[in-house]
Amino acid sequence: MFNLHVEIDRNSGFCFGVVYAIEMAEDILDECGQLYCLGDIVHNDEEVKRLENRGLQIIDHNDLQTIYNARVLIRAHGEPPSTYELALQNNLELIDASCPVVLKLQNRIKNSYDKQEQIYIYGKHGHAEVVGLLGQTNNNAVVFQDLEELDLDTIPRNITLYSQTTKSTDKFYEINQLLEERGIEVNTHDTICRQVSNRDKELRFFARQFDRIIFVSGTKSSNGKVLHNVCKEQNPNTYFVSSLDDVKAEWFAKGERIGICGATSTPMWLMEDVKLHLEKL
Repeated sequence: MFNLHVEIDRNSGFCFGVVYAIEMAEDILDECGQLYCLGDIVHNDEEVKRLENRGLQIIDHNDLQTIYNARVLIRAHGEPPSTYELALQNNLELIDASCPVVLKLQNRIKNSYDKQEQIYIYGKHGHAEVVGLLGQTNNNAVVFQDLEELDLDTIPRNITLYSQTTKSTDKFYEINQLLEERGIEVNTHDTICRQVSNRDKELRFFARQFDRIIFVSGTKSSNGKVLHNVCKEQNPNTYFVSSLDDVKAEWFAKGERIGICGATSTPMWLMEDVKLHLEKL
């Protein structure tokens, strides 16, 4: 017996947007026993499996073209206008669980586009939220993950800058400052969700309190990759796990203090399962 002392970071786990989407899905599954979801409802395989066992069926945009007269859940990431247009054509009832923070951002970008502003979006290429944001501009906005992607000598001298809601606040303002230093007038819209962006600050403190950190996240979660690195910087004895199968007994020594934390897409039940597993070692 290792007799490990294990604590879960109570600030980790689903953000309110994901909670909203999953609760909406569970209510419909309780009522009907079946529901389509456009894309993974959350970037966590274990949570997706749990909901699939209850009747959730994950589909992609190609599948959507061939589905008629059905209910389809829009996950927290939001969708572009083309998805809503297709739903009308196919007589689909959209259960819209788009995060309110994302919906507000979509509306602001649409307003900027209607004013013919030059829109730049700091975000991850191909991310579901970013695809929805681009759709508000007929895919005319410029998306970049790093300033190195942009030719600062040739971009417009006056731009409107937005951000994917889950990006780093510090990085966003660093980009804003560098653009202004290059003589570019930036109309800045801080659209970052503080519940997500503040996680890195909370985790820096949390990770330093323990001998080892078990970071629980799905491999598809970009937020998980970022926050795992945050923990690793503070505590080199940080291990990334997606399920109980990933946990190795050889990582631990007797009597160690172990911290468990996760991404905004990590369910609390999974972190609690990991805690119980460690306490039995």
